[in-house]
Amino acid sequence: MNNSKVQDLTLIAAFAALIIVLGGIAIPVGGFGVPIVLQNMGIALAGMILGFKRGGLATTLFLAVGLVNIPNMAGWKPLLAALPGPTVGYIFGYLVTGFVVGAIAQSAPRAKAARFAVFVGAGLVGVIIQYFFGSLGLMWRLDMQFGDALVSNTPFILGDVIKVVLAALIATAVAKAFPDLLPDRINRQQKRAEAQAARA
Repeated sequence: MNNSKVQDLTLIAAFAALIIVLGGIAIPVGGFGVPIVLQNMGIALAGMILGFKRGGLATTLFLAVGLVNIPNMAGWKPLLAALPGPTVGYIFGYLVTGFVVGAIAQSAPRAKAARFAVFVGAGLVGVIIQYFFGSLGLMWRLDMQFGDALVSNTPFILGDVIKVVLAALIATAVAKAFPDLLPDRINRQQKRAEAQAARA
């Protein structure tokens, strides 16, 4: 296994662990059993910093360990215990968010302000995805109407926007310090040029 693959696996595992650790912070809100958590911030960070493939795989790994009864969700519950509950839709939303945020983040230019703006946009798209799938889960588990389920996310909006901005600030700083970490357009073009030169 080459060094690049080892680095990828290490980063995926590290961000999956970070997302799990952030699940230790859970504040109950409202009457639907959906807490305020920092895990969605960790997922946004993984996508913004690692991109589509590695960010999505970090989220996938974070969820997968819960299938073997390892505590990985909010309040240190394993995924298996959370699946029958009303948050099941948010869990599926997490999986989609990791890939989508990463895909959008890879399109960001390297200029600091523009990159930050794209990261914020990517994070907000991730929040919308989580609310959408979360609302579907509430419809399924609690027999709610979609509109009512969607409105139930209102108490989380301000906190989630703040988390997105914080994640974008952190990711922008990391991207500046490690410009080759996120597989953006310039990075991919350089790698293609190197691969073509090696074949010549």
